[in-house]
Amino acid sequence: MSEIDNTPEENLNGDALHESVPVSEMYQSWFLDYASYVILERAVPAIDDGFKPVQRRILHAMKEMDDGRFNKVANIIGQTMQYHPHGDASISDAIVHIGQKELLIETQGNWGDIRTGDGAAAARYIEARLSKFALEVVFNPQTTEWQLSYDGRKREPVTLPVKFPLLLAQGVEGIAVGLSTKILPHNFCELISSSIDLLKGKKSNILPDFPTGGLADFSEYNEGLRGGRIKVRARIEEGDSKSLLIKDIPFGTTTTSVIDSIIKANDKGKIKIKKVVDNTAKDVEIQVYLAPGQSPDMTIDALYAFTDCEVSISPNACVIVNEKPVFMGVNEILAHNTQQTKELLKRELEIRKGELMEKILFSSLEKIFIENRIYRDIEECETWESVIETIDRGLDPYKPSFYRDITTEDIVRLTEIKIKRISRFDSFKADELMRKLEDELKEVEHHLQNLTDYAISFYKELLKKYGKGRERKTEIRTFDTIEATVVAANNAKLYVNRKDGFVGYGLKKDEFICDCSDLDDIIAFKSDGTCVVTRIQDKVFVGKDIIHVAVFRKGDERMVYNMIYLDGVSGRAMVKRFQILSVTRDREYVLTKGTKGSKVLYFTPNANGEAEIVTVYLTQGSKARVKVFDFDFKEIDIKGRGAGGNILSRYTIRKIQLKMEGVSTLGGLDVYFDEAVGRLNTDERGKLIGNFLGDDKVIAFYKDGSYELTSYELTNRYDTNTLMLIEKFDPQAVISCIYFDGVSKNHYVKRFHVETSTSNKKFSFISDHRKSTLDIISTHKQPQVEVTLKKDKETEKVEYDLDMLIDVKGWKAVGNRLTSHMVKSIKLLEPIKKEEPQKAADDSLEVGTTIDLSSKEEEDDKDQLGLFGK
Repeated sequence: MSEIDNTPEENLNGDALHESVPVSEMYQSWFLDYASYVILERAVPAIDDGFKPVQRRILHAMKEMDDGRFNKVANIIGQTMQYHPHGDASISDAIVHIGQKELLIETQGNWGDIRTGDGAAAARYIEARLSKFALEVVFNPQTTEWQLSYDGRKREPVTLPVKFPLLLAQGVEGIAVGLSTKILPHNFCELISSSIDLLKGKKSNILPDFPTGGLADFSEYNEGLRGGRIKVRARIEEGDSKSLLIKDIPFGTTTTSVIDSIIKANDKGKIKIKKVVDNTAKDVEIQVYLAPGQSPDMTIDALYAFTDCEVSISPNACVIVNEKPVFMGVNEILAHNTQQTKELLKRELEIRKGELMEKILFSSLEKIFIENRIYRDIEECETWESVIETIDRGLDPYKPSFYRDITTEDIVRLTEIKIKRISRFDSFKADELMRKLEDELKEVEHHLQNLTDYAISFYKELLKKYGKGRERKTEIRTFDTIEATVVAANNAKLYVNRKDGFVGYGLKKDEFICDCSDLDDIIAFKSDGTCVVTRIQDKVFVGKDIIHVAVFRKGDERMVYNMIYLDGVSGRAMVKRFQILSVTRDREYVLTKGTKGSKVLYFTPNANGEAEIVTVYLTQGSKARVKVFDFDFKEIDIKGRGAGGNILSRYTIRKIQLKMEGVSTLGGLDVYFDEAVGRLNTDERGKLIGNFLGDDKVIAFYKDGSYELTSYELTNRYDTNTLMLIEKFDPQAVISCIYFDGVSKNHYVKRFHVETSTSNKKFSFISDHRKSTLDIISTHKQPQVEVTLKKDKETEKVEYDLDMLIDVKGWKAVGNRLTSHMVKSIKLLEPIKKEEPQKAADDSLEVGTTIDLSSKEEEDDKDQLGLFGK
């Protein structure tokens, strides 16, 4: 067998040809190189300074150009292109993105608007310069690590020595190859406060804050790691009964995209509106005009459910650490940045310490050189070497006091001192200068020994200088779950063909049942004692001989079905009451015992658990002595759909007739108020406000001195920021209150009955002035308050029984002046006579809550107090 020759082939001239490489290996290597390049050099920011390379190069170029004046962005782009090899478009986009965050760059001209989605003007028309904040925290050539630019002509920073958690303040988003990052912006002031807490040994828990404001639920934020989620909502207010105002929009949306989503939802029939008007100028304002008969609260929920008024954001915090992508939580990133700031401050102090020590050393050398006239000893020297040697010899007695050895360079500097300076040397001024340098050195050494305190002071100074106007814009909330099927507008009509067994919104020639939504589920009951739940469609077969069809509400515990059926085997008439709370779609459920020949004799759906009385007629041929008798459905318990029921009669039933309409056997509905979301519920979340039945109403009192009557529908929403008291409405209850009158600057007390009956309309019961506010509200029969008064220079606490101060008057009455003295605070006390247990929810304020009114500023802030405490 011949030996295989592995030597490279040669061409005709005897030159060796290149060894072949498989294409697959070349592709694999190239792809990995490309992926690594995109991750490290384009898409993902470095943890040290929070910048992508293009952003870092922009700021470096702007620092080189900085002379305090604005520069054309086109010029900045040109300067940056010396460092960034990817063209002007990427630089232009990046600089606009930085400028719109209003932190590192001061802008001039039209830089666009992130709220409306308007783009910036061309680079030749807009200008920029570094902000004072950027100049203070981003740059320091002495602590910067440098590298050569891509063409080797310039040097650029590897990372900038940023002394602030800039990455978290600005946020970042980037898509690489097989990797992405999304770090949301956080609040400037909260980042500084959290960094201070970390330096003090406390834990941090930072949450995003968006420049577009709005409301956000961070319960699933997960520190910004993969798998976390944030729900962000627009701030929607009721303009009047016919319109809604959208004040803030969710982060990542624009007014245009929000309006488009509203129009799209309206076109699909998910919501019903007349028109949408964009009034955005300085502040965001989108006005949504409601269609006639539409509930504002229901429409708000529908806007959140079907439009961009609510969006879900999935963060994914990924950063470059030691030239590798790493997934880190935002609190871990903050801890790294805080420690890095501390190290940078330490390096700056050490550099400054070295500079001061060198200045002190040379000042000492200079003083010795001049005062001891060493400069005269060199007059006789004939060579440079002898000059150096003579000066060195003259300094010998003083060398032990210096912190380092005296070098030839130090001596050469002494020879460079001009005769004019020697002749004018002032020993006193020199000592003063050295004293200042030594004092500064002691201060620097003190900072180094107490580095944590120095870093805390640094952060506090940043907060003092740059924190104003950077308060939190996004309100932290806990959102309730909005069921789309509940809030969807009725955009379809339900029809049924009972005989043939079809239901749907396309059977317009058949029997009309009700209006519904195209998201609804439909439940159909058939004469054979079965039922099925299915998604509404144009036309769907559910089974022949339909006896009842309706929209199905999952989990509706108030809906009770009353049924009498014939058991096919025993021939007995069975009676049952049951609920259907949850089902599997398109599965047929048997409501009888399932025997052949079973059929329904009587059936009623009862939306509030009503139990009627029926008259049962037996056949004339039956052996029963009583052939006609009444049956009351309330005599049997409500059970599950699978229960067989009770025996009604062993004999054949001829007919069943309704004798008397029933009343609810479920009792009233316990309704709770969840202050976290501002909604009513029956899940025992929050405070019990009462047991409701029929036409009962809820009354809500607000800090502006108004009240509102509403139904107890769970879709109602209440603004917890302005709400003082919410409870079940009792028309006989006496309302006692103390309010501040903005006109006379006095406090008034009044007691009144609610005399209006209009629902969903606010009525003001205090003076109509912008500074008039409600201080105390109570429905106790004998409310007591403790008022702290300022008399001359002393304070005095006085207790008042409000029922003794004033009689019950009309709700529009002004009331009586509480006192002639200045009121510092008002505190609601335990009433003399306690209410019945069911009225325990009537307190407007927790007993012991104090409203402090001691100053004008505190008066303006007292609307922050109320039902929910200080």
